[in-house]
Amino acid sequence: MPSPAPILRLRGGSWAMASLLIAALVLVPVLALAWQAVQGSEGLWSHLARHVLPHALGQTVILMAGVGFLTATIGTGVAWLVTAYDFPGRRSLEWALLLPLAVPTYIIAYVYLDMLHPLGPFQSAVRAVLGFESPREFRLPDIRSMTGAILLLGLVLYPYVYLPVRAMFMTQAANLVEVAHTLGTTRRQILWRVALPLARPAIAVGTSLALMETLNDIGASEFLGVRSLTISVYTTWVTRSDLAGAAQIALAMLLLVVALVSLERWARRKQRYSVTAQRARSMARQPLKGAARWMAFCICLLPVVLGFILPAVHLATEAWERFQFAGLSARLLAEARNTFVLSALATAAVLACGLVVAYAARLFPQRGMQVVHRVASLGYAMPGTILALGVLIAAGGLDRWIGHVARDMLGVDPGLLLIGSGLALGYAYLARFLAISIGSVEAGLTRIPRSYDHSARTLGHGIGSTLRHIHLPLSRAAVAAAGLLVFVDCMKELSATLLLRPLNFETLATHLYGEAARGTYEEAAVAALAIVVVGILPVILLARVGRSNG
Repeated sequence: MPSPAPILRLRGGSWAMASLLIAALVLVPVLALAWQAVQGSEGLWSHLARHVLPHALGQTVILMAGVGFLTATIGTGVAWLVTAYDFPGRRSLEWALLLPLAVPTYIIAYVYLDMLHPLGPFQSAVRAVLGFESPREFRLPDIRSMTGAILLLGLVLYPYVYLPVRAMFMTQAANLVEVAHTLGTTRRQILWRVALPLARPAIAVGTSLALMETLNDIGASEFLGVRSLTISVYTTWVTRSDLAGAAQIALAMLLLVVALVSLERWARRKQRYSVTAQRARSMARQPLKGAARWMAFCICLLPVVLGFILPAVHLATEAWERFQFAGLSARLLAEARNTFVLSALATAAVLACGLVVAYAARLFPQRGMQVVHRVASLGYAMPGTILALGVLIAAGGLDRWIGHVARDMLGVDPGLLLIGSGLALGYAYLARFLAISIGSVEAGLTRIPRSYDHSARTLGHGIGSTLRHIHLPLSRAAVAAAGLLVFVDCMKELSATLLLRPLNFETLATHLYGEAARGTYEEAAVAALAIVVVGILPVILLARVGRSNG
């Protein structure tokens, strides 16, 4: 009679093969992108390298450097204030500081362009106070600039740093702070000499995520006049119809992403952190008195006001005025339905594939399966424009092959089946957000002891039965959280949707982009408000998790 281990390997082989297939699907766009880039002529590449890449790369580096500094400063600063000190409103600000995550970068740019327009409410109020009658007499500097882009992106991306750094501050051993106090170190010196060195990994990881989002941004950069690499990819393909050139620029972006991740890991290569878990406890918060407590309150409140409250209030006001004037148009309702259906179908596919990869990694913890796991998670590290362009190349090639076969064998032309039906867009969502599903499902599965698997096996349950009756019920919360995060990210995704959506197919995000590009900001307020309202859901989830951990 064969032993249980070979039987398990035999039955789990289908899971391993399915996981390998999913990883291959994620890798296909990258290979297609590299293949298309190689097809470009030498003269074309020399033109891009001489006239397009230097300016776009310079703009991208300046933007990322500014956003990285701003997000690290704001995120680390407010995380230290709410963790180390006690002041009025601290408990509310702990979760309120996460709210800017609900506002996509292209919406923050859209809102502030509308509010700070020379004829907008803010400048009109300033001129009224100062006694000027028209923008010709007085106007503020145009927010369409590199400085404006850095400030606005920093206001909505700092929570990527705030969240891990606050968690690091909360889990640092209090005895380290107490020892520093006995040596005569002030609370401010503790921040620089103890807390920040220990929090460097969290700062590096959070800043890297913020920089990835900056590199992925397409709407805010274009609205604010920053000619980044992402904008160059989009205009090279859409405006100039130069697919090879767009692939070459996208490949340069991919190398920049690899360099960014490698630099972050290199900076932490010699650092080791060891804290005894049994003795780890949060530091005691120091009560602030007098003006200091209100200053701390205002410092923490300012990014919430600028990054969420002002944009949300402005969108709500504009949306209400638009609703009173024209109601909800049939076009907007159709776009909302498109967004919901597309996001729901993509979420179901992402969850199913994430479950396969995470469960295969549990069944086969060997090194080979870990490599498959990492390849399947590769898409989240790539900007949406790069991934979408790779999917466009691969799906377009497959569509052409299907068309040739159909014409030769059946005498019919099926058209663009993948791109025209939206399957290519769903494929891009799958490759882009699969890492979220894998990570969340894997986190839920790791909490289930392996002894449960052994017990189920002795009772005659196979791999699929164990998954249905034990693993899925026990990891239901993790799967639900993954579904929520993926659904919201699909709703907000702009760059991939712009490149891959079928003709005459619009989502709320592309509707907003089109209206803002035409300068008709009032038309997009309802769509922007809907995206922000849905975006609050994962923020509430993160806030609840943070409170339970705190």
